[in-house]
Amino acid sequence: MKIKRDFYLTQLIDRKHNRMIKIVSGIRRCGKSYLLSELFTQHLLDEGVDRHHIIHIDLDTRDNLEYRNPDACNQYVKSLIKDDNMYYLLLDEVQLMEDFVSVLNGFLHIKNLDVYVTGSNSKFLSSDIVTEFRGRGDEIRVYPLSFAEIYPIYDNNWEKAWGDYTVYGGIPLVFTYKKEEDKVKYLKNLFKETYLKDIIERNRIKSTEELEELLNILASNIGSLVNPQKLTATFKSVKKVDLSAPTIKQYLDYLQDAFFVNKVLRYNIKGKKYINTPFKCYFTDIGLRNTSLYFRQIEETHIMENIIYNELQIRGYNVDVGEVNIGGNRMTEVDFVANLGNKRYYIQSALTMPTVEKIMQEKKSLLGIRDGFKKIIITKENILRAYQDEDGITIMSLKEFLLNKNSLDI
Repeated sequence: MKIKRDFYLTQLIDRKHNRMIKIVSGIRRCGKSYLLSELFTQHLLDEGVDRHHIIHIDLDTRDNLEYRNPDACNQYVKSLIKDDNMYYLLLDEVQLMEDFVSVLNGFLHIKNLDVYVTGSNSKFLSSDIVTEFRGRGDEIRVYPLSFAEIYPIYDNNWEKAWGDYTVYGGIPLVFTYKKEEDKVKYLKNLFKETYLKDIIERNRIKSTEELEELLNILASNIGSLVNPQKLTATFKSVKKVDLSAPTIKQYLDYLQDAFFVNKVLRYNIKGKKYINTPFKCYFTDIGLRNTSLYFRQIEETHIMENIIYNELQIRGYNVDVGEVNIGGNRMTEVDFVANLGNKRYYIQSALTMPTVEKIMQEKKSLLGIRDGFKKIIITKENILRAYQDEDGITIMSLKEFLLNKNSLDI
């Protein structure tokens, strides 16, 4: 099974030969290596690049352990450059190499070497490292498969595709398994042996049970506001464990660094300011969220909200949770405030709207916003085409939103 990832491939192609280090980032096993070693490599071959001019080093494999040494990697790459034609270096999991910044900066001085690296930890994209790249690092963020990417696998069967996606998510190798029990087994093993193990070892965490329990709490509360102090109280009252707010904040940082969860701040729309706590957390992949709960609590309402958030992220939007004053001291919430350049959209997620009362409930926060930016309600209900109601609010089906990358501009 070969899934085209044209959205990301196009970004790589557009950045060829730009004299910058192309940094392909994202959660482990989301398809970064496949994008480079298969899809991008095939593009290069189709363009007539000699295979010997494509240098691929996967630092995540035992065969290449020696190249985690910066001097060994530097010497090896240079030894493969035999002529003045363009060479392409594809370096997987670059954060596993010590002092990789100096090595990559050195490669930038080789005029016929175009450099592409992957990494699974946001720390290697910290402001200090970006500064050390002297403005010559160009990030491409890769996510697990979107719904639009998996849809053709199901012969465009909406109900079947949506049903599976809300349970198993979009980690690419999930779709190589036919049986449900095999998909579950793969995700459980991936969750324990790759993601948790990686976070624990990288950050030298001693209490693994506490980290797992924090993940369970976050997974049970997608779409709900949380803060470290509240989580501390939960650990103490329910688990009888004293886990300080600073420790919980640190654990949350670890999960974000691994691209496992995303922390989303609240934004006061009228006051035009951010509110740091409480905040919301959404999972980068819904299948991993479900795995952390052993596939219990598959609430479609909250899962749909998480999937909409992920889709907005994939499309490049900066996403906040909105807060609106609707009179006096009464505040209400807008699920998402999505910004991209000079564009802004206010978005509500509504699984169903079976009554007039439910429709008004979903519209209440949007009607409290007085600016001219577009206001949208996304619902799973069957709507053939998005339309604007009498209050100027766009009602759109979930299917149209997910399958049309330009749906917000309709």
